[in-house]
Amino acid sequence: MNASHESLRDNYEVTGIELDTLVEEAQKIHGVIGSRMTGAGFGGCTVSIVKDEILDKFVREVGENYKQRTGLTASFYIAEVSDGPKEIHTEIL
Repeated sequence: MNASHESLRDNYEVTGIELDTLVEEAQKIHGVIGSRMTGAGFGGCTVSIVKDEILDKFVREVGENYKQRTGLTASFYIAEVSDGPKEIHTEIL
């Protein structure tokens, strides 16, 4: 994920200060597996894989540091990995 963000930033130049700042701040935190921009670039969102036990720290520190560096307030959307799709069997009576 980290190398992918670097490629999007350096080779394709589709990131910006906001996305780069979010990724840089995320990557500073021990327990973050990876972080990169997502979507079409030029602003928008990042996705980070974060260990459960540091989630509160991640939101607090990335949010505070992002605000300090950019003057903007970050929003966070928490998603959890599930077991994936399953076939549902039903009986017709």
